[in-house]
Amino acid sequence: MDRDTYRSLIGEFATGVAVVTTNVDGRLHGMTANAICSLSLEPLQLLVCVDRESNCYRQMQGAEAFGLSILASDQEEISNTFARTTAPEAGSLLGVAFRQGCLSEPLIENALAHLECRIAERIDGGDHIIVIGDVVAGERLRDAEPLLFYGGRYARLAP
Repeated sequence: MDRDTYRSLIGEFATGVAVVTTNVDGRLHGMTANAICSLSLEPLQLLVCVDRESNCYRQMQGAEAFGLSILASDQEEISNTFARTTAPEAGSLLGVAFRQGCLSEPLIENALAHLECRIAERIDGGDHIIVIGDVVAGERLRDAEPLLFYGGRYARLAP
């Protein structure tokens, strides 16, 4: 199978959208992600896939932890901001409002929910790495529709 066919077919799988954030020596970084999966309930773990060519990959290599902000349907602009390739910034998160969590990782304000993870393992995954995080904290922030991604574009839940 070729790459384009694969991307088209896997795009038929609807996903939620989140921003993965890191804080390495005061340099903050965020990456829009939909390759996220709950991995284990004992211990509590999730995984996120990170492209080796991204700035987030380099940031994740130095990170001990990461934050995960699950986005609401009214946060497409935030998703688009972190979908761009940008370098980490000292003390700022591309002008997006955030707070620091218990692990000092930035968490996007007004998201649907936050999870905070200590990095447990990094596994080779072809042109990506699979970062496994031990979930240490989390909270639901508001009741709203989730931001979804389907067929290469944002989607909404049916009424």
